Amino acid sequence: MNQMNSPLIRVGVFYDGNYFLKISDYYYFQHERKARISLEGLHEFIRHQVAEEEDVDVRLAQITTSHFFRGRLSATEARDKDRLFHDRLLDDILMNLGVCTHYMPLKTRDGRLQEKGIDVWLSLEALEMALHKTLDVVVLIAGDSDYVPLIRKLNTVGTRVMLLNWDFKYEDFKGETRVTRASQHLLEQATYPVAMHAVIDRGLQEQDEVVENMFVTQSEPAAFATLPTPAATNGSTNGFAAAATTAAAAAASRAVRPTGPTAAGPVGTIGISTIKNLKNGFGFVVMPPNNLFFSYADLSEGDFNDLREGDWVEFTVGRNHRDEDCARNVRKVAAPNMVGDEEGDYETTAVPQSVGAEL
Repeated sequence: MNQMNSPLIRVGVFYDGNYFLKISDYYYFQHERKARISLEGLHEFIRHQVAEEEDVDVRLAQITTSHFFRGRLSATEARDKDRLFHDRLLDDILMNLGVCTHYMPLKTRDGRLQEKGIDVWLSLEALEMALHKTLDVVVLIAGDSDYVPLIRKLNTVGTRVMLLNWDFKYEDFKGETRVTRASQHLLEQATYPVAMHAVIDRGLQEQDEVVENMFVTQSEPAAFATLPTPAATNGSTNGFAAAATTAAAAAASRAVRPTGPTAAGPVGTIGISTIKNLKNGFGFVVMPPNNLFFSYADLSEGDFNDLREGDWVEFTVGRNHRDEDCARNVRKVAAPNMVGDEEGDYETTAVPQSVGAEL
C-alpha cells in the first residue's frame, strides 16, 4: 500500500524519447502491424498492467505524471533535415496527452550528432517525482544500463519500478543488422520487467483489445499541405489570406505537370518516375543520372506503407542537408501514357515549378 494509506496506486511514466521513437519506428516500418505506437493506448495498457501486478482494480491504477526526455535538433538543423514538421507533430501529441517534455540540445562529436545527459536528467526527475509526489510505481520506458542506479535508488525509497522493454532485430536500409535489447542488468533490477515484444505479439494474435489500442489507426498527417482550390476560399473572412491562397492555387493549377517519365532538373522542378528500393521508411525515385533519395517525411499525401516498388510518383527536386539532389513533395500518381519510338525509347522532360515565383 502507498505512503498515503490510500487504495489509489499513483503511477509515473518516464520515457527515454529516442528509445521510444526507435520502438515506434520498428512497428511502423518493420513489424507486420505497420502502425506506430499510440501514446494514449500505451498509457491505458500501463494502467492495466500495473493493476494486474499490484492486484487492484484498474480504476485504482492512475497515471498522475508522465515525462518525455529527448535530445533535440536546433530549429535551423531541423529545418535543414526536414524534421520541423514531425518534431512539432510529436509535440502536439505529447501536449494533448498532458506529457511534460524535456529537451536537451544534441551535441556534435566526431562529426556525428550525439545525445548526452538525457539519462541523468530523466533519473533526477524520476527520483524527485517519486519522493515529492509519493509515486507508488515508476514506469520506465528505456533499455540502457545507465538507468540501473535510478532503479536501485527508487527501490530504497519503496517505489516499485515497471520496466517496459523490447527485444528485436532487423536489417536496415544499408543491409546492416540492427538489434534493440534491454540491458540484462536493468531487467534484473526492475520490480516488474515487461517483455513488450512478446506481450504485443501475443495480444495481436489473440486480438486483445488493450493491445490493439496501443497502435495508431489513422494515417500520418502529410508534412506538406495541399493547396485548396479558389472555390474553397470563398467563405474566408480574411481578404488578404484568401487572395494569397487563391493566387497560390491558381498558379499551381497553371503549372505544367509532366505526362511522362522525366529527368532530374534544377531545384523546384516537378518530376515523375517510379519507386525503387523501398525499405525502413526510405526509398529512391528512379531518375537519371542518379536515383533521388526520399523518406516518409517527404510525402505530400498518403501513407508511406502504402507505397510499393514500381509505383509511379510525382515529386519536386530538392536539396538535402548534404547538398545532394533528393525528392520532395512525393505523392503517388497513375502511370502515365508513354508513347515511344520504334525502339521503345521515350524522351525525358523536366518541368520547372513556377508557383513560388508567381506568389
